[in-house]
Amino acid sequence: MRIVLREGAAFGPGKADLLAAIDELGSIAAAGRTMGMSYQRAWSLVDDLNRMFCEPLVAVTRGGARRGGATLTVTGRKVLEGYRAIERAAASSCRKELRRIGRLVRQEFPNVSGGR
Repeated sequence: MRIVLREGAAFGPGKADLLAAIDELGSIAAAGRTMGMSYQRAWSLVDDLNRMFCEPLVAVTRGGARRGGATLTVTGRKVLEGYRAIERAAASSCRKELRRIGRLVRQEFPNVSGGR
């Protein structure tokens, strides 16, 4: 589910998964790798998220002798937890419609998305 917060600012499953991976791995680069994206793309999304909200969602420490890392801020945890709660509520309230649509999906089908 993608939530449009205002024009040009949206939050959805990809950004939520990136935040969760950063929280788990403590690294933007490692989180991006687990999601199959470049460090540049992961960093760009983190930068967008940090500018989108009133407070940063991800705190970054630069490399050096102690190596860098990334952690979710209190605001980052609140946004991620809120989004996951919205996902659960939507799935629960739409269970009947999701089953109805699910029955219309072929059991085996070709990849029509071109690998996207």
